[in-house]
Formats: sequence, structure tokens, C-alpha cells
Amino acid sequence: MGDAAAGGITWKVMSIAFPLFFTNIFGLTVADTATLMLIARMFDVVTDPMMGTLADRTQSRWGTYRPWLIFGAIPFGLIFALLLYTPDFGPMGKRIWAYTLYLLMMVVYTAVNVPYGSLLGVMTTDDYEKNQFSAFRMVGAYAMGFITLLSFPYLQKFVGGSDQHQYAVLGAFFGLLAAAGTLACGLMTKERLKPVRAEKFSLKPFADLFRNRPWIILTLIGICMNFFNGFRYAVAGYMFEYCMHGNITVSGLIISYTVFMTFGEATCMLFGAISPVFTKWVGSKRKAFMWAAVICTITSILFFFIPMDPAYIWLMIAIVILTSVGIGIYSPLLWSMYADVSDYATQKNGTSSTGLIFSSGTMAMKFGTAISGSLVVLLLGIAGFASGTDPVTGQTTVTITDPISVNKMIWALFSVFPAIIAAIMWGLLYIYPIKK
Repeated sequence: MGDAAAGGITWKVMSIAFPLFFTNIFGLTVADTATLMLIARMFDVVTDPMMGTLADRTQSRWGTYRPWLIFGAIPFGLIFALLLYTPDFGPMGKRIWAYTLYLLMMVVYTAVNVPYGSLLGVMTTDDYEKNQFSAFRMVGAYAMGFITLLSFPYLQKFVGGSDQHQYAVLGAFFGLLAAAGTLACGLMTKERLKPVRAEKFSLKPFADLFRNRPWIILTLIGICMNFFNGFRYAVAGYMFEYCMHGNITVSGLIISYTVFMTFGEATCMLFGAISPVFTKWVGSKRKAFMWAAVICTITSILFFFIPMDPAYIWLMIAIVILTSVGIGIYSPLLWSMYADVSDYATQKNGTSSTGLIFSSGTMAMKFGTAISGSLVVLLLGIAGFASGTDPVTGQTTVTITDPISVNKMIWALFSVFPAIIAAIMWGLLYIYPIKK
């Protein structure tokens, strides 16, 4: 339920819908959108480790990590809802609204999701159970992601009105679901292990991180993993808007960019569930992750050679499904491997830094999606895409000076760029030292 809220609703919508929402519906310029996504999420690269340290030192009757979920649930859902609301402001007012709400969203996401990820380190000491728990959370994320993305165009049609009205209503609806899921997770879980706390606050845990070779490599792997996902999610909306020329209807099924990515979510959910079994079969998490990275590299290259034509939609979906086999396998492994790194650090340093180490996972996620999302918008701008708000009418404007160049860039951002990142990820896994 925790990852259904954070990963399946809020992060999924923020990764897939936000770039297109900000440029084509909200009315930010390409430069503002790129800067917003970069600054807000890079801000979290700093706050995530701080939140991890703060969570590690929390002591309450609800435990160490759970109170952050319990008391952060309502702000989490409320700010998400406000972020999808388009106020009737001019260009400067919209810019201030978007930057303020996006920064607040990143802060509250950190305050909820870093402690949530750290729960894995205080629920069991059994390594196979950690793999299973990681798989459960990924199934929750992908199952809810499947529901969110599949239902999105149908809910838009049901709500009716302008695009701005539709996104505002859906923001309130999904924000309520996210708050409820986060609160339920906080109330219904149990911390069975107590972290070995340092006697007083020290900067030593931060210094120890940079002497921890497995942590450094795994964090780079996590950044690459989120680069891979970030490029594909951020550009999917533009791909359907401009390369596919809008939604495609096949036998009554509306295939929008959210539904298109839903096929991948369903596959990730299935292979996330069997990831522990696959890992046991190949012999180690590292080997399983490497196989997944190879799958993602090959299928991403194959996608590039598909003709840019709606008639090939089922071939595109087939390649997305195959790519998602790799994503589904490696997604739960990252968090289980962070648990291994946490155990390694505890044995080496004598005190627990579980929250700090697990915050690296969300830090990598935000760093990867920040750079990739920002690059998507910037590269589209270089290719000839421009957007903004008319200062007189307040209406959103979109201009494309070179359609062929923009379409080629969109196609490459969904295929070639992720393929390169997956290949780099494989190289990092090759030198990762923990063989469990």
C-alpha cells in the first residue's frame, strides 16, 4: 500500500504526465519546465540524506520510521492535488505557483518515502524475506501504476471539460488515494528490529558513506536505473501527441500515452513478483540485475527501428512489454541490495545508518528523473519545440518550428538514450562487489 501510493500514483504521474502537463496544459515555457524539474529534484538530492539521518534518530511510540508515514500522509496527498491545479494567473504567477508547489511536493515526498523505504531494514533480518518484501512493494507500485495509467484517459473523458479542469479533478482524486494508502501503510506495518543508534549526532555516517564502495557503485546503478525509466516516462506523452498524432483507438480501447505505458506496468508487476525466484535461479542479485540490464539494452535498440506510424502500435507495445521484463526483474533488486549495503555498513562501522543508506535510493531516483526529465524538455526545445502562456489571454501556447527534428528527437529519447544508459548500468553491475 505504501508503494502503491508513492510509486504507483504520485511518482508515476509526476514522471509520465508532468512534463507534458507543464508545457502543454499548465503553460510553462520549455526553459521554465526544464529548470523546475531540475532544481526541485536536485534540491532533494541534498534533503534525502538529511531526512534519512533524521528518520534514523526518531524515537516515538509508533516506532522509528512509521510516524513519518502516519503524520505525512495528508500533506502528501493535498500538495499533490494542488500541483495538478492550474490557477488563472499570468506567466509570472504560474511560474511562482509551479515552483512553490513542486518544491513542497518534493519535500513531503522525501519526508514520507525515505522512512517508508527504511522500513525494509527493520522488519526482518532474513535475506530471502528482504527479497520477497522488496518484490511485494514493487508489485504494489506497478499494480497501482497499472490502474492509474489505464484509467487516466477514461477518467478524463468521464470528468469532461477542459484539459486543465480534468487534471485538477484527477489530481484531487488520486491525491486522496495516495494519502489513504500512505496512512494505511503507516498504521498497519510493524517494526520488529531496533536500529543500533549512535550516542550523539555526528557527521561520521555521511563520511562513512563515501568510504563504502558497494554504496557508491549501487547508488550510481540506481541513478542509471532512474535515468533509463525517466527518459521513457517523460517523453511518452510527447511521442503520442506528435509522433502518433494523438490517441489511438483499437476495437474500443483508447491507447493514450498512459495506457501505452500500462502494458509495461502490468509486465513489471508480474516479473517483479517472480524476481526473487529468478534471482535464486541465477545465483545472485547481481547476476539477475545484469541479465535484466541486457534485456533493457537490446529491446530499447530494437524500438528505435520501428516505423514512426500508428499502424505499428502493437509492435511498439510488444517491445515495451519485453523491455518491462527487465525493468520488472531489476526494480525490487535495487532495494534488497540497499539492505545488503546497510548490513555491510552496520558490520563495518558498528552503528546503523539504515535510513541514511535507504535515502540513497530515493536520492538516486530523484537525481535520475530530475536530469532525464529536464534533458527531455531541453532537447525537445533544441529540436524546435516551444511552449508558454500568452500574457494577454492567459492561454497556453505551443509552437513547433521543425516537426521532423522534434519527432526524431522524441523517438531517440524513448529508445537510443535509454539503451546507452542500460549498457552503462551493466558495466557498473560487473564491478559491484557484494555477491549475495
